[in-house]
Amino acid sequence: MPEKLPENVENSNRARIESIVRHAVMEWSEGGAAQLGSAESDSSGDAREIFDSPTAIAIKKEIVRAGKKLWHRQYVDGNGGNISFRISDRYVICTPTLVSKGDLRQKELVLVDMENHRICGDSRQSSEIQLHLEIYKTVPQAKAVIHCHPPYATAYAVAGIVPRENLLPEQAVFVGTLALAPYATPGTVELARSIHSVAKRHNAILLANHGLVCWADTVTHAEWYVEVVDTYCKTILIASQLRSDLQEIPKESLTELFAIRRRLGISLPVWPLEPDDAGEQNREENQNGAPVNAAPAAYLPSQGRSANLHRLVDVLTDRISAMLDR
Repeated sequence: MPEKLPENVENSNRARIESIVRHAVMEWSEGGAAQLGSAESDSSGDAREIFDSPTAIAIKKEIVRAGKKLWHRQYVDGNGGNISFRISDRYVICTPTLVSKGDLRQKELVLVDMENHRICGDSRQSSEIQLHLEIYKTVPQAKAVIHCHPPYATAYAVAGIVPRENLLPEQAVFVGTLALAPYATPGTVELARSIHSVAKRHNAILLANHGLVCWADTVTHAEWYVEVVDTYCKTILIASQLRSDLQEIPKESLTELFAIRRRLGISLPVWPLEPDDAGEQNREENQNGAPVNAAPAAYLPSQGRSANLHRLVDVLTDRISAMLDR
């Protein structure tokens, strides 16, 4: 019998398999193939059934795992930070209020609807879930949201400064351009509304005097984006003390990085942007005049992706992992 791999290696391999399977399934579903059922509509589904489903259980485990990573990385302190996943058009699984992410347990998670009514769970939902719901309403592609307070990213937010872009490949590939939303009191409708104008254009947003919020197609990917952003801010801060005239990655190399992004099947928010109030087009173009920040439709999560597709991804991932372990 082959020697069992360490748990961190197994998790890493499974994450790679899941990423490949998820991309293939979503690309297939958006290519015109018949959808696997209509669970996303929830017209015949019961909220409790959804909240206790195998898909939801897997998502809850992922949320708890992400919470512990945030705590160990010191991206949250006390009971700070919150995590959510939109499991259907109507319902969102989220973390509770006043619970440390280092101590988070699955049974403490809550199901709320898109109007912030608690539907399932004994805990009270996070006081900042309205921020998440606003992102979900604004960006149909968003499936997971994480808000936290990583120190270097938050330092930029407190200073009211957006770090220069295009200085590290990881930032260009996984996140792209950061945005800064104006300050609003945490837990208020005003905070939620403060990100409305930028959420469509950015998957990572600095909240002035507050912290960082990232959205993605999975909870794990949203947590990755948090790590990438804070490491980027830390690196730029240190590099700026060494020399002030930091050199950006050449434009021709950026085009290569965007090609890598597409090959990896990474869902990025930065598609062609609408002209801003000044009438200027806030987008980059490559040599052919196409927006280099635009992710092809095949790599963007579907707005009406069904819960059955998530189950298909889980089943395929489990079977492929089992085959490889033989």
